[in-house]
Amino acid sequence: MVARARFASCGDTQGFGLPGRLWQARIPDAFVLQLPALTPFPLATLVLRDDVALRDVPAAAWDALAAGQPLLAHAFLLALEDTGCAVASTGWTARTLTAWQGGHLVGALPLYGKAHSYGEYVFDWSWADAYRRYGRRYYPKLIAAIPFTPAPGARILARDAAVREALLQRALALVHDSPAGYSSLHVLFASEAEARECAALGMLVRTGVQFHWENPGYRTFDDFLGAFNHDKRKKVKQDRRKLASAGVTFTRSVGEAISATDWNFFYRCYQNTYRAHGSTPYLSRDFFHRIGATMPSNLLLIQGWREGKRVCAALDVFDTHTMWGRYWGAVEYVPGMHFETCYYQAIEFCIERQVERFEGGAQGVHKLARGFLPITTYSAHAIADVDFRRPIAEFCARERMQVARTVEELEGSSPYRSDAGIDPELAPDLSLRAPGISDGAA
Repeated sequence: MVARARFASCGDTQGFGLPGRLWQARIPDAFVLQLPALTPFPLATLVLRDDVALRDVPAAAWDALAAGQPLLAHAFLLALEDTGCAVASTGWTARTLTAWQGGHLVGALPLYGKAHSYGEYVFDWSWADAYRRYGRRYYPKLIAAIPFTPAPGARILARDAAVREALLQRALALVHDSPAGYSSLHVLFASEAEARECAALGMLVRTGVQFHWENPGYRTFDDFLGAFNHDKRKKVKQDRRKLASAGVTFTRSVGEAISATDWNFFYRCYQNTYRAHGSTPYLSRDFFHRIGATMPSNLLLIQGWREGKRVCAALDVFDTHTMWGRYWGAVEYVPGMHFETCYYQAIEFCIERQVERFEGGAQGVHKLARGFLPITTYSAHAIADVDFRRPIAEFCARERMQVARTVEELEGSSPYRSDAGIDPELAPDLSLRAPGISDGAA
C-alpha cells in the first residue's frame, strides 16, 4: 500500500496557513473506475470506434466538430503525425476515438498513448517518480490533448452531451481494460464545462494559471495603453522607444505572404530558443512548412529587422476571435526585443483585426505588466491504481488552493487603472476560483 505517498511542489496545508477542512477533498478509501450507463442517444445507435486513423476521418466533418479552432483543426493535428512530431517513435501513439451516427461523424477525442510527459505543460513528473519509487509503472498513460500546445478549450469534440459522455467513458474504459496497461487518463487544458463533466465521472480536477489579453474594443495601441496606470504605461512606452532607438523594426506577414525564406529563418530562431535551454525542439522544419501550406490563413509571422538583417521571429496562430502565441526565437540579443515581438506586435495585430483575445501561452508572470491577466486552466485525471488515487487527489486539492491564492496576489498587480472605463461586459474575468468544481471523489 502506498496511501501515504506524497508529491512535491505544493507543500502541506501548513504552507498555506489554512486548516485542512478548507482544502481537503473527501476521498474514498479505494477507487475503481466507474462506467455509468450511457445516456440514451436519440434517433439512432451511436457507434464508437478506436480503429479509424485521423487521416481517414473526413477533414470537413472533424473541423465542424472543432468549431473552427485552428489548433484542433484536422490539418494541424495531421501535420503533427505526418511530419513525425507526434508519433510512436517520439512517445506519442495516436489512439483517436470517434463517434458515428448513421455513418456521420458526431464526436471525436484526440487521444494519445504517452511513454513520457514531455510536451504536455500540465506537469506530472512527481507522480511518475512516486510510482517508480514504489515499484509501480506510470507509463504508458493516455492523454486527451493537442500535442505540444497548452491552449485551453474543448477536448471532447461533440455538440451533444450524450456523445461527449460516451467518448469520455470509452477513454476511461481503455484505462480500465486495455491490454496496453495504461495507468491513467489525462484530459489536458479542458474547458471549464468539460472539467465539470469529467468530475461527474469521478475524475480529479487540477487548476493552473495562464495570462490572457482581452480586447474590449480598443481602436489603437495607444488606446490600449490609455487603460494602464501611469507607471505601467510609462514603462511600456520606454521599452518601445529604446528598441526603436536600437534600430529594430518589424514586419508582419500572414498566410501565403510568408515565404520559404521566412519559414527557414523562423525555424532557425525556433531552434535557438530550445538550444538556449539545453533542449531539443519538439517540432520539425517540415511541420511548419506543412501548416504553412495547409492552413495559411491562420498564421501570423512577426519578424524583427536590424540594419537590413533579420534578428528575431515569432509565429502566432489566430482565427477571427482568438490569437494564440506559440513560438519565438532570435539570432542576437537586443533588450526588450522579446516583449515587442511576442506581445506588443501581436496586440497591435489583434487591435487592427478586432481579434477579441490573445492567449500568450504557458507560464510567464512578466506578461501581467504587459496587459495580460490571469485566468484558470483546467485538466482532469483518472488514476487507475487504487493506492495512488488518494495521495494524488490530496495533491490536486492542495494545488487548487495554491493556485487560488496566487491569483489573488496577481489580481492586485493588474496594470490597468480602476477607472479605465472598459465596458464591464467586455472586461476580462479576473476570477480564478471555480465554484462548484471539485474532484469527482468528493
